Order: sequence, then structure tokens, then C-alpha cells
Amino acid sequence: MKTIYLDCSMGAAGDMLTAALLELLPDPACFVEKLNRLGIPGVEYRAEPSVKCGITGTHMRVIVHGLEEEPGAGIEHQGSGIKDQGSGDYLHQHVHHHEHEHEHEHEHEHEYAHEHTHEHDHGHHHHHHNDLHGIGHLVRDHMGLPEAVQKDVLAVYGLIAQAESKVHGVPVEEIHFHEVGTMDAVADVTAVCLLMRELSPEQVLASPVHVGAGQVRCAHGVMPVPAPATAELLKDVPIYGGAIQGELCTPTGAALLRYFVKRFGPMPPLRIRALGYGMGKKDFPATNCVRALLGETEEGLGHSGGRSMSAPTAENGADKVVELACNLDDMSGEALGFAAERLLEAGALDVWTQAIGMKKSRPGVMFSVLCKPEDRDAMTSLLFRYTTTLGVRSCVKQRSVLDRSIETRQTAFGPLRLKRASGFGVKREKYEYEDLARIAKEQGLSLDAARELVREAMINLEEP
Repeated sequence: MKTIYLDCSMGAAGDMLTAALLELLPDPACFVEKLNRLGIPGVEYRAEPSVKCGITGTHMRVIVHGLEEEPGAGIEHQGSGIKDQGSGDYLHQHVHHHEHEHEHEHEHEHEYAHEHTHEHDHGHHHHHHNDLHGIGHLVRDHMGLPEAVQKDVLAVYGLIAQAESKVHGVPVEEIHFHEVGTMDAVADVTAVCLLMRELSPEQVLASPVHVGAGQVRCAHGVMPVPAPATAELLKDVPIYGGAIQGELCTPTGAALLRYFVKRFGPMPPLRIRALGYGMGKKDFPATNCVRALLGETEEGLGHSGGRSMSAPTAENGADKVVELACNLDDMSGEALGFAAERLLEAGALDVWTQAIGMKKSRPGVMFSVLCKPEDRDAMTSLLFRYTTTLGVRSCVKQRSVLDRSIETRQTAFGPLRLKRASGFGVKREKYEYEDLARIAKEQGLSLDAARELVREAMINLEEP
């Protein structure tokens, strides 16, 4: 299976992801020319060599109306003397004369002109792109993007808008982007979406994400790392801090990872075909880059998180899995739930419990984990770490699976993921539970009523 694995051990930002994926192409310079022909107002892409800790990679610069962030600019982490990679605060609160309280090292996630204006051939002056409507207008009407890429770009912005809405308590339709809505960030998101389509992986995987540590100063004040919007976007994604003080993962980077990555965890066995190093601006003791590996994996691990991609499986729709199990009679329900969450975050295919009777007539629980054969040792180690078991049983099983894909649809209720499965003469589809639950909460409906509301909305959307 054609796979991209992203090493996010130094976080992720839009420019780093762009540069890393660009290096996977046989002719990066030709693709940069293609980006510059998109016609993003005032934007010029420049891919330049960059060396970090002796490793050569690419740094992607985005020039907006001839300007870019000064290399030395940045807000220093309190007490550390290390400047943060990103700001993390992307909501603009309708302030018409706004002083920037922060700048960051990933230079093109910074807003250069608060009220960016440009002229179009149709004479529309002073058009703003700082809300979802404006972003949609720009993406659909002025960039010449394929329809599939338009959907990807708007879906990424939809994720950011949902995160900002929750963090700031503002309805999605009232969200006005600060940095994310500017041309440099539009350039980052568009470039990554185009590169993913160009590379056409069958799945995108990533390591747990290093978010940095400490605090970051944003327009709303001093906030913990990861910043609130970034943390919201990285829900259910395995993240960690470390010795590096500052923000390593930006909201744009988090949204792109959330949209495209199917699974976060250790790198699977991979026959590497190409490597890419996307360099950040700042120098750290560790190589400040996102590393992208393009290659072939043997196991069908499912679909990528944001686009409609089928998941080829082994011959006749079957593959091998390992089932691990242990019996427990001295753990609380909370502890069992915590253990299950940790194993799923680490890449377990499934985790479940079953009530059993044990020796001395004690009620107990059989704790079971399904994983890939190459993950057996790692999952066994986690079982010993997070449960009280003294022994873990394992067996290899054959399973039959349906081909699966996910399509993200833009609706009046925000991005909505439709999950499809087919094979063995059957076809199924359903909307992602978390998306339906969100709509149900926002509309004050039951889950079934929200499902029916979405169904009717999609029927109306498809009617001519």
C-alpha cells in the first residue's frame, strides 16, 4: 500500500509540511512553478535549501506582496530565552486597528496586512478573506483549483473554524480568522492539499506530535502550550511535550494533520521510495523539521482521514491480526477505560472488555486488544504498563475486512465525514458519530433527529 509517514518529532506547521511533501516529488521545482500559477492574490512561493543540524532539506518561503516576516522576530518564551515557533491564536475579534502582540518563526503563518485588499478583474475592491465565506470565495472563484482540492482546502478551514468556535465561544459563522485567513496561510493549506493529491497516497500515517512546552503569548494573553485552538484540533491525537520550551505545532499544522492522517503511532514496516525534510525557520538543538517518508507497506491499514481513499486489503479481503488478552479482577472501571484509551492512541485496531468469572468466585474482566502483527510487542508492553496483569495471552487470527473510505462533505452544519464500506457483495455508509453528535448538541436534537436533519439537507443539496 502506498503510504506517507510523517515524523512530527519537532511538531508541524504549514510551511514544514509543504516543504517535506515537496521533496517527495521527482521534480519539486516544476511543482513550485505550478503553485505560483495558481494566482493566489499577492503570493509567491519560493523553495530554498536549508540546513539544520547538518541535515539538508527545504524551507518553503511564501512572499505576500513582497513582504515576509523578519527572521529575528518572535515572542520569547517566559524565562527561557527561546522563541516560539508559532502563535496559536487565530481568532480575530473584529478589532479594526489591531497591534500584533506576537510574531513567530514559521514566517508565513503571520498576518502582514490586517486588512488585506486586492483588485479582481470584476472590480471587486477591498474583498476580505478573514471568514469562511471569504475563504470559500477565494478558493472556489480565484485559484483555479480542481474541485476535489477545493473541498480539501475548505474542509481544513472548517476544522479550524470549529476549533476556534469552541475555544472562543463564538458561532462558526461569526468566526473571523486572524493569521489563518491571510494569504500566507491560505498558501500553506492549498499547497499541502495539492501535494497530497499529486502524491496520491493510499494512506497517511504520522508519529505522535511533539507540541513543545511552556507558554506562548497570543493576542488574548499568555496561554499554555499547546495553545487552545491547537489543543482542540489535536483531540484524540497522541501528543507530548519535552525539553524544548515554546510552541512547535501550529494550528494550521494541527488542522492539516487532523484532516489527512489516518493513524498516529510508530512507523510501520515501510519500503522507502522517497524522503523529504521540511525545515522550520528556527534553530533548535534537534533538527527542526517534519520528515516525510513515502513508501510501501504490506498491510491494509484503512483510509486517510480527510479524503475519499479506498483501503486495499490482502487477497480476498483478508488480513492477519494479533489478539492479545488478559484477565483482571483488581482494576476499577476508570482505570480500565484509561488503559483502553492509551492503547487505542498507540495504534490498537480495537480494544474491548468482557465480564468473566475468575477463581475464588471473583467477578472479573477479560481485557482484549486487536493489533497488527508488527505491533504485538509494543501493545504487550502497554498492557503491562497500564493494567495490573501478570501475563498476556496472544494468538494470530485471520479476519475478513471491507474496503473503507471517508469523504468529508461541506454542509450548512460544518464539515461532515461520510464513512463508506464495500466488498463481499455489500455496500454501507454512515456519517461519523462525532460529527452527528456535534450537530445534535448544537441544534438541541436527539442523535436520530440530527441524522435525519443531515439526510434531508444532503438530499436538498443534491437536487438540481
